[in-house]
Amino acid sequence: MSADSLRRAARESVSGLPRAFWWLWTSTLVNRLGAFVATFMTLYLTLDRGYSASFAGLVVALHGLGGVVSSLVAGVMTDRLGRRPTLLAAQASTAFSVALLGFMEHPAAIATVALLVGMTSNASRPAVAAMMADIVRPEDRVRAFALNYWAINLGFAISATAAGLIAEYSYLAGFLGEAALTLVCAVLVYVKLPESRPERGTSAAAGASPDKSGAGAETEPETGLGTVLRDGRFMGVVGLSFLISLIFTQGSVGLPVAMGTAGFSPGDYGLVIAVNGLLIVVLQIPVTRLIEHRDPQKLLVVSALLAGYGFALTAFAGPVWAYALTVCVWTLAEIVNSPTQMGLVVRLSPVHGRGRYQGVYTMSWSVAALVAPLMAGFMIDRWGANWLWAATGVLGTGAAVGYWLLMRNLPPDAPDTAPAAAGGPTTAAPGTPEPLPAAPN
Repeated sequence: MSADSLRRAARESVSGLPRAFWWLWTSTLVNRLGAFVATFMTLYLTLDRGYSASFAGLVVALHGLGGVVSSLVAGVMTDRLGRRPTLLAAQASTAFSVALLGFMEHPAAIATVALLVGMTSNASRPAVAAMMADIVRPEDRVRAFALNYWAINLGFAISATAAGLIAEYSYLAGFLGEAALTLVCAVLVYVKLPESRPERGTSAAAGASPDKSGAGAETEPETGLGTVLRDGRFMGVVGLSFLISLIFTQGSVGLPVAMGTAGFSPGDYGLVIAVNGLLIVVLQIPVTRLIEHRDPQKLLVVSALLAGYGFALTAFAGPVWAYALTVCVWTLAEIVNSPTQMGLVVRLSPVHGRGRYQGVYTMSWSVAALVAPLMAGFMIDRWGANWLWAATGVLGTGAAVGYWLLMRNLPPDAPDTAPAAAGGPTTAAPGTPEPLPAAPN
């Protein structure tokens, strides 16, 4: 491919998205650049503070439990208070709690603040996803979610390297650095992102503003958590998301344990798992260009099978390069699954209930983060790693069948108009001279 072709492909990948999206994308990137706590919590507690591995596991579990709780609460806040206030509250409280964690001495205080960090750091996810759905046209959402996922992995790849160097100097500096970067995100949200929550009485399908009486608009019924939980098709997708996340989480919990049991060093695991981040950074955008207008049912079925059997192939891996090849298989599944599934969640969510729907969806990943380590430890200790990899194949097959059944006769994605306050579609990215709309006071 020529240089001109590459430039044209890159330009087409980022064109047509509203300006507000790029500020949201930038805040995501900056936030992930400070992902110190999630990466080094265990090492901090065991090596720096001298606590046992079991206590470190308890703290990490509490961190994950905080994410489960906050997913639902933040989803409700996103719909009731708005996307922008929820993001501000989540990011400002994350900055405070992360900084506080670095100064905690007593085990009970560390555990309590870790729970708080888990709650605050996950609280922004429903608001980010809902705002992205508000401001991006339906036909561009898969691409937008893919670009956001790319920012998450790019930021994490950079932060993991930088955080390792910072940890050798001072863990406290790492905590304070993450707090500072998260605070930068809060400032970005406040200054650059106007509220995007659709007003009650507006019709997403028509994109029209009704008069004060609501005439001419299709009024959407009130959406509560009960409404979400009674939505059979959506809760089926949440259940399948849980299965998929159980599989993908084994890359960080089951794979290092299995490789260690097989005699590989931490450096070997680091080399293997680095393939995952590298492939996402390199392939996420071009692969998304190939899949964004294809049938989501087939994409999710194929990605579930690739994820399940990609991990199942680990049972046959011998040398390090063979482990790396298995990572290539399930990373491709991750690249396809993440933006496609996020697009499906938006498609099934009512406009005025996007926050609650995103909160319940996010909870599936948080619960999986709690269950996956228990699943991996139990199966490896009792039956061996090969049974764990066989189980991932079964889970992937089950998820594929579930996607195929749930997405039959799926209604078409109704077009909706992004709110004018969100900036409207434009080909510009941050840094261009055209001014952004002013954020409301």
